[in-house]
Amino acid sequence: MQGVIKYYDPRSGDGVLVRESDFAEIDLAADALAGSVFRMLRQGQRVQFDLNESAQATALRLGSEVDMATPDL
Repeated sequence: MQGVIKYYDPRSGDGVLVRESDFAEIDLAADALAGSVFRMLRQGQRVQFDLNESAQATALRLGSEVDMATPDL
């Protein structure tokens, strides 16, 4: 799945992303950045992610406009 970071607090690790397919807001799991290239996130950053059993975003990876099928300008 793919989405965009809406909010991220680097101190607490709390955050929310918006899923690209349906614009649903999804909370980040406590381990969302574990093992990833990310140390922090910024608002508007595109990411790919999985959902855990609690329907929270986890396993964040780099996303791109190409991956998200945005139109060529």
